[in-house]
Amino acid sequence: MARVGIPRGLLTYQYLPMWKTFLEALGAEVVISPPTTRQTLAEGVRRMVAETCLPVKVFCGHAVALAGQCDYLFIPSIKSVEPRVYNCSKFLGLPDMVRAVVPEAPPILEADIDVNQGRRALYRAIYSLARPLTWNPWRVREATRLAMEAHRRYVQGMVREKKTPLQALGFSPPEEEAPHRLMVAIVGHPYIVHDDFITHRLLPRLKGLGVRVLVPEMALEEEMARAMAKLDGKAYWTYEAEVVGAGAYYLDQEEVDGAIGVAAFGCGPDSLMVDLVKRYARERKRPFLALSLDEHSGEAGLLTRLEAFLDMIERKKRKCE
Repeated sequence: MARVGIPRGLLTYQYLPMWKTFLEALGAEVVISPPTTRQTLAEGVRRMVAETCLPVKVFCGHAVALAGQCDYLFIPSIKSVEPRVYNCSKFLGLPDMVRAVVPEAPPILEADIDVNQGRRALYRAIYSLARPLTWNPWRVREATRLAMEAHRRYVQGMVREKKTPLQALGFSPPEEEAPHRLMVAIVGHPYIVHDDFITHRLLPRLKGLGVRVLVPEMALEEEMARAMAKLDGKAYWTYEAEVVGAGAYYLDQEEVDGAIGVAAFGCGPDSLMVDLVKRYARERKRPFLALSLDEHSGEAGLLTRLEAFLDMIERKKRKCE
């Protein structure tokens, strides 16, 4: 049985159940890299050029961790999953970047996913991806059906049960509803928000401070799309809803006390999207904190800003009472 490694970074938080189901239906054993550590980040930083954004450096560190542990690495090149809405270039060149800086990595299972090329090209990419594991087209077709079903259950389950991706994936235990003093939304890409090493355990830290945390995955896609359309019209970037849509949606909810935007320092699309949400929060007179993270971000500074933000929200609430 072939062992296929999936680095725990970037789009893995969105698509892991789909990818894992697809590969296992083709007879592969899936190996997922362990959570990000200081060593993971150090490897990524050492191998990537300085200008590379933090999430890609982390992803590279995870690819290094899997080298020698599997027969293939699964790294698709996802260009577009919606018509005329495009991904950042880092997702397009990911297989080539990993191949270039991790020479000890096993062969890469890659596929160009671009819905703008039409259904025929998409199916051809999927069959090409599966070729090292099977030549049986019916098996690939069934694996694709099962994978799409697993993705639908994953997305709908997070909305219905108000779970984070880590809880839905079984990487962290489910939590029971607990009394809270504030309700705060965290908006940002899951590969930043849900990587506890990058964010210095932002979500668990907030929960420890008595905050009920809401994340983009808990909102319906349609709700975020409507909120995003109100703010900046049609999306240009894939996954824009995770920042702009979720930010605008949660800031419109009266029961939400404020929002925190989490972005990677040096990411062009993120800097624009977080700024849009920040302006919207200012117009609505809603508390908003923008956090920009990189490999040099310190835990003490983040904690100080977090506590000051929560104090500010509580003072604002007391004034309004």
